[in-house]
Amino acid sequence: MQIAYVTETYPPEINGVALTAARAVAHLRAAGHRVLVVRPRQAGEALCDDENEWRSHGGPIPMYPELRYGLARRGALRRRWRELKPALVHAATPGPLALAALSAARAEGIATSADFRTNFHAYSRHYRLGWLEPVVLAWLRRLHALADCSFVPTAALARDLQAAGFVRLAVSGRGVDATRFDPARRDEALRASWGAAPADPVLLHVGRLAAEKNVALALRCWERLRQERPALRLVVVGDGPQRAQLEQRHPQARFVGLRTGDELAHHYASADAFAFPSLTDTFGNVTLEALASGLAYAGFDAAAAAVHVIDGDNGRLAPPGDEAGFEQALQAALDEAAPDSRLRRRARESALAADWSAVLQRFEQRLCAVAERRAFDRVGDAALA
Repeated sequence: MQIAYVTETYPPEINGVALTAARAVAHLRAAGHRVLVVRPRQAGEALCDDENEWRSHGGPIPMYPELRYGLARRGALRRRWRELKPALVHAATPGPLALAALSAARAEGIATSADFRTNFHAYSRHYRLGWLEPVVLAWLRRLHALADCSFVPTAALARDLQAAGFVRLAVSGRGVDATRFDPARRDEALRASWGAAPADPVLLHVGRLAAEKNVALALRCWERLRQERPALRLVVVGDGPQRAQLEQRHPQARFVGLRTGDELAHHYASADAFAFPSLTDTFGNVTLEALASGLAYAGFDAAAAAVHVIDGDNGRLAPPGDEAGFEQALQAALDEAAPDSRLRRRARESALAADWSAVLQRFEQRLCAVAERRAFDRVGDAALA
């Protein structure tokens, strides 16, 4: 079927949503669907408007200036949908481009779906804009009300959103490429470049370095733990507005910037433990990547960890928001971070069950079901007319 896939972030941008969107589009195309990607034109990119991609106008996102939101008039999108005749319009991100695209699709009687990927309303409190939280939540609720089905990554998030007035939700998990993220990619030369001897434990964090990601907690815990573990190294992969500040405060940590693809996989596999302190992620793909890489995982019992990590079996968890508990979980993970530990073996085994192909096949089937229901309703309406 013909699908219009609307997203405000997409490669060459580097973030979890962009990479997941690209993976979903690649799967749908490989399955025989015709997919038009609608996204904002990024800085320095050429115009594009063909059967595979349409790049709209846009601007930088406040608080995330390296990312862009898209802009398109509802009337222009209605004309576009009449020409394209998509069976379904899917919005992967909740910006103005998605709102216009879904509104235009509903006006044309086209099936609609959307992803709820990011707790944008919760981000505002980390930027001293807490008064905006109900405003942003209302915007998200308005956008998702236009979707015949909204996909969320976990059942816990679905319950929270239902309590906040969201409707027509479906749980659609995330997967991991366990071939790429594999303990076999461990690289002693890379470890040596971090200043780690073969027996030295290395703690890893991967993610955006921003206030809402709570990265400072992991660094504070590491500083305290290394008083008792002088050989403990910390490697931080990622970039963001807090990087310079964090580097200044923690000069002994190794900040290596963005890493992608096989290079990122080597960084995972060459560490021993993983710290994930975020409380705002709706899922957190890095959790599955760390588990697939066989790392001793420490995090809060939320998002992906609440689904895929069992405390004491394949990782260590703390109650959400319990900072002392997080440090204890990290300490326990480090106690079990030897390369041949049971905890690390179980981490790898649990990730092997979260295969992307099965996740994306379910997603595809649900998109087809949404489109079929709308087509059936149109036939019924025509018969009654």
